[in-house]
Amino acid sequence: MASLHNPCVRMPIASSISSPRRTASASIPMPPVSPRDPFLRKLASVAASSPETLLPPSKNPDAPPYLDLFETPKLMANPAQVERSVSYNEHRPRKPPPDLPSLLLHGRIVYIGMPLVPAVTELVIAELMYLQWMDPKDTIYLYINSTGTTRDDGETVGMETEGFAIYDAMMQLTNEIQTVAVGAAIGQACLLLAAGKKGKRYMLPHAKAMIQQPRVPSSGLMPASDVLIRANEVIKNRDTLVKLLATHTGNSTETVAKAMRRPFYMDSMKAQEFGVIDKILWRGQESIMADAATPEEWDRRSGIKVVDSI
Repeated sequence: MASLHNPCVRMPIASSISSPRRTASASIPMPPVSPRDPFLRKLASVAASSPETLLPPSKNPDAPPYLDLFETPKLMANPAQVERSVSYNEHRPRKPPPDLPSLLLHGRIVYIGMPLVPAVTELVIAELMYLQWMDPKDTIYLYINSTGTTRDDGETVGMETEGFAIYDAMMQLTNEIQTVAVGAAIGQACLLLAAGKKGKRYMLPHAKAMIQQPRVPSSGLMPASDVLIRANEVIKNRDTLVKLLATHTGNSTETVAKAMRRPFYMDSMKAQEFGVIDKILWRGQESIMADAATPEEWDRRSGIKVVDSI
């Protein structure tokens, strides 16, 4: 009985029983079910010592690794530099990335992707002047995707002077300006496209160009005399637009004025034929497309006669 109440007798027995469990749990990650099962004990031992035996690396080099994601903290795209940290929330770049307009401007690219409202005109002219100040001899690339001084539904959003302001700034620069149409170049935007360096005016295959007469802004409750003054100003802007387009496309003013009586849409091939652009960017298919016949040539070869043009 004395041995049951003597702590010196109980402690060796308890320690001798619990020590193997503590050693096993410290060295081998035990599964939660049946820790005394010999198969699970062996499986846990193999997983702890050599996990690649159970999870072999993927044979496809393009597939992301299964476990290596936790060993590579740099999961962000360059050039952002990432600081390694234990917490995922602290994987922040050391400095914020530059905005896209700044990146384009660093590559001497000016992108017009909105109608020519005063805010767009101000930014485009400022970028052109800045690029000339940086290097008065290097090329400037003007990418155009704009409906001009109107929206796509025909509503006037800016005065015709907005387009003329960008045009005059282009003519004053000493740099060579190469123009590229992406999407649409309508109205005054088509003039900017045609005003690029001769031989360096480009258009993507599925872009559209269109020339049309300027529209009279909403007169509202103006007196009749004021409406007449505005109408006369729009006619003067139309005549100026016709002369400038004739100069840059190589057509006569009569030809341009006749085409502008109604909205005159041009695909890339028709714009090249009209003289708005010089080259279509076919992504290496220039030689193939140069041999392609025009729609009129296809009609002639097939014996189709156009009775009345639309």
